[in-house]
Parts: sequence; C-alpha cells; structure tokens
Amino acid sequence: MLVKLSPSALKQTRWYEYAVRFVLGGFATMLAGLLGSHFGVSVGGLFLALPAIFCASATLIESHERHAKEKAGLSGRRRGQKAAALDAAGAGLGSIGLAAFAAVFHVTVGTSIAVAFIAALTVWAVVSVSAWWLRRRLRIISHKPHRSACSPSAKGTPLVKP
Repeated sequence: MLVKLSPSALKQTRWYEYAVRFVLGGFATMLAGLLGSHFGVSVGGLFLALPAIFCASATLIESHERHAKEKAGLSGRRRGQKAAALDAAGAGLGSIGLAAFAAVFHVTVGTSIAVAFIAALTVWAVVSVSAWWLRRRLRIISHKPHRSACSPSAKGTPLVKP
C-alpha cells in the first residue's frame, strides 16, 4: 500500500466540516495558551501537542464512511467505526514519531536550531514510517490463517486418513 495524495477527497468534505475542524483546533490551541499562561509553558506545550482536531476528524471520517455505505443501500455503521479506528491508529503512530522529534530536537537544539530541526524532522519521518511498517507487518503475520491437517482447505489433505 502506497501513501498518496488524493485531491478528490477534498471535494467530498462539506464547508461546515472544515469549519468544525477549524473551530475545534482553534479552541484547543486557545486552551493550551491559557493553560500555558497560568501553569507555565511546559504544561501549555503538553496540551498544545495534543491532536487538536483528532476528535473532529475521527467523527467526520466515521460519518463519511457510514453515509457512503448507506448510499449504496447497506448499513455503514461498522465500516465507519473501522475507518475511524484506523485513523486513530495512524494518529498513535504519528505520536510516536512526534515524541522522537521532540527528544531529538531537545538534545540537538544547543548546537544549531536549523540542524536540530533537520535532525528532528528526519528522525520523525524514519520513526513514523518504521512504526507504520512494523504495525502493518505484525498485523499481516498475526492474521495469516492457520491450516490444520484436518481442515478441508489444507493443501489436498483428506479429512480422514486411510
């Protein structure tokens, strides 16, 4: 599976869905600023690192998938939930990369901001893609069907041995 950009997906989203994402993202950023001014920049930074629009995007993904299935005359509830869960898994993997970015930037920022940013960005990309690849690889391995000697799908193995 390749990661690719799909501009046609932008046309599927309604204007108010963008507005919801913008408002919730702005509210989360504002809340992080208020917490930072009251409790210090370290606490504010932690809240700013939270995925500000994740909740809005997860519900919108679920809604889009459900509506697409219902449009075809099928129940799309389960598909919508699975699509939102897949997005959540991707956000979790991206968070691992974000933590690696922060650690590398923190360690290297004393040398040069530009070098620290380039190093942290490189580590973020490597860690995020590696986490995605590892999750996909482990998922494929764990979902391979196990064939027993008594199953009819085993390569030509009879159900009863003579």
